[in-house]
Amino acid sequence: MKKSGIYTKGGDSGTTGLVGGTRIKKSDPRIHLYGEVDELNSHIGMAISLLPSNFDLSLLVQIQSALFDLGSNLACEKDKRDLYKLPQIKEKTISQLEVDIDQMDSQCLPLKNFILPGGDPAAAAFHICRTVCRRLERQMVDFEDQHNGEVPEKALAFINRLSDYFFVISRYINSTKNIEETLWVPER
Repeated sequence: MKKSGIYTKGGDSGTTGLVGGTRIKKSDPRIHLYGEVDELNSHIGMAISLLPSNFDLSLLVQIQSALFDLGSNLACEKDKRDLYKLPQIKEKTISQLEVDIDQMDSQCLPLKNFILPGGDPAAAAFHICRTVCRRLERQMVDFEDQHNGEVPEKALAFINRLSDYFFVISRYINSTKNIEETLWVPER
């Protein structure tokens, strides 16, 4: 039987290779960072699987692709990215998020209170995407503080807008299904 190309055994010692071939420990903050990107992408895939079959997935697929672009850049040192012609986050992707946020938000009731995550399973799944996205954003800021210039241009703006998008799509899904949002009521 032919050996699968899935496993290489190269990481058995606790290291992994970056795009440019440099080997680093799997515990390195860079690995955590693009692992967060991968986790977010997987949560998006799960959320998509809960959407109705007639839902327009084009922007969500574009988001997933942009996250792969971001992950590939984070898996490569900044000075080697041009050599490998890695795709970059595009301004038009961020702009499209804003257009969709505005369009969906206009169809939701005005927000006057904090809401609790939940409602429709797809809405709840996108709330998870939002929180994972915010965690990624925090780690990205920390990584940039420690490794100036290593976070790709537009990455922080993209991730910041993306978490807003997940919040609004959660509300939009609940709204289209006439599911009333649960307001946060502080205990007294």
